[in-house]
Amino acid sequence: MPEKKRRVPKRIAQTVLNSLKGGVVPRIGLPYITVGRKAEIAALLHDVDIVSEGGASFRFIVGRYGSGKSFLLQTIRNYVMDKNFVVVDGDLSPERRLQGTKGQGLATYRELVQNLSTKTRPEGGALTLIIDRWINSVQSQVAQETGLTDNDPKFASAVDQKIYAVIANLNEMVHGFDFANLLKKYYHAYLAGDDETKAKVIKWFRGEYTRKTEAKKELGVSIIISDDDWYEYLKLFAAFFRQAGYAGLMIMIDELVNIYKIPNSISRQYNYEKILTMYNDTLQGKAKYLGIIMCGTPQAVEDRRRGVYSYEALRSRLAAGKFAGDGARDMYAPVIKLAPLTAEEMLVLTEKLADMHAGLYGYERTITDEDLAKFIKIEYTRIGADTKITPREVIRDFIELLDIVWQNPGTKIEDLLNSDQFSYTKSEAVSDEASGDYTEFKI
Repeated sequence: MPEKKRRVPKRIAQTVLNSLKGGVVPRIGLPYITVGRKAEIAALLHDVDIVSEGGASFRFIVGRYGSGKSFLLQTIRNYVMDKNFVVVDGDLSPERRLQGTKGQGLATYRELVQNLSTKTRPEGGALTLIIDRWINSVQSQVAQETGLTDNDPKFASAVDQKIYAVIANLNEMVHGFDFANLLKKYYHAYLAGDDETKAKVIKWFRGEYTRKTEAKKELGVSIIISDDDWYEYLKLFAAFFRQAGYAGLMIMIDELVNIYKIPNSISRQYNYEKILTMYNDTLQGKAKYLGIIMCGTPQAVEDRRRGVYSYEALRSRLAAGKFAGDGARDMYAPVIKLAPLTAEEMLVLTEKLADMHAGLYGYERTITDEDLAKFIKIEYTRIGADTKITPREVIRDFIELLDIVWQNPGTKIEDLLNSDQFSYTKSEAVSDEASGDYTEFKI
């Protein structure tokens, strides 16, 4: 029997199609359009299981622009949130690095914490919600265990003891004492209805204090999160989230190419040194309930002059062994290289998108299976398509095709597929080295 097609809600279909046509990955609706990547997803989900059991993991996802790195990252993000993980994610940029002398590392931390998400708050900004729910959970546990009510003077004391027992484990970690102390302050402000103090603690956790004197005056702590130690606080959050009833913390960082682009070699090396610290922590058991995924282009990772592999300590750890190759990929290696989606997989994807488009605009799908096959064949037989074509380009072409046919009822799909406008473009010229001629193809 043919697979029953799932109806896509119009709100989700609109978001998915608009995002894909604009060349960006939607945050919702990914299960409706996921094809291929079974081996990569299985390997990353194996890491998720390890993290949930108290371990740690670190992976690089490597692929060309438009090859599906961000899509895979979002797919895993949605999956782990469903599995009760807390997720922080962000893109690096010239202003956001892993290490910097002008606050670039702290800027990355702030971006990650701002995007802190859970299943019930997938859009980010979930930190206050998590802490409040944790306190409510502890109060409920105490009430069940002791039979006391919140009006009983002994109840507050019992909750205090439970709270302190939970966060006592944090004291043994780097900066754990101050972190635990701030959680206590938040808890007492919560009980007293002191929203001002609660806001100050959250401000500290977000890395928004720039001077130690200000933090000391307002909260009584003599340290602040800085460029040098922000990663240590993410490890503390991972441990705390586990105590608060979550499965663990996943850190997802995209656009490693922005480290590759740093012009100063010493600054680049400091950033790669930070990656090495994070990598060693996860493999040596210094981090618990923590998973890290970083995404970059092949050049950003493998270039021996400026990329991740220019840092010898990382290259020796990450470079593929003698037996790995295109025919035998090691999915448990620290670097996952994204293979191009096959023409068959892209055909399945275009069919899903055609059904989604028809459902969104309320028409009976007119593009046939033969039209889909012809579209894919044309895309994949262009010059250089075997190495240059990416899912992003194919998807954008296809959604544009669907939009044109829908808005122009007299237009025939077959005519568009056979037109010079589809076969050729002035956007890029490819040299025919054998003849010396230049033929313009869209690839």
